[in-house]
Amino acid sequence: MRHKLLADYLMAVERALTLMPGIYVEYYVEEILTSDRANLRIRLRFANGYLLEINEAIIIKGGKLVTLDYRYHCQDSRNRLIFRYDNAPHFPDLPSFPHHKHLANGTIATKKPTVFPVLKESQDVGT
Repeated sequence: MRHKLLADYLMAVERALTLMPGIYVEYYVEEILTSDRANLRIRLRFANGYLLEINEAIIIKGGKLVTLDYRYHCQDSRNRLIFRYDNAPHFPDLPSFPHHKHLANGTIATKKPTVFPVLKESQDVGT
């Protein structure tokens, strides 16, 4: 049985997707590894061909939902990067290390966003 925090989070993500007009869910996988650990993989396509890929490794630790690893990648219909948030440790000089945001013209420091504002941001650029 899944931990309630984990189950509630996954349900909230699924609910948020159902409220997004004009998207097609190409891929949606909740990989439940243990009762308190899961991987979430989602691939969304917008009507104009834009793509959002969501990848998260999440765990319950100390009674809180913790994201171990994440990547939120958005690209246009020609496969050009719009943005990508991730925590790959390849920009150690950024003050937000390991969190950062890739843009078409470079990489900037940022805090880790949750999936919900990323859905909104991608919808704003994808419509």
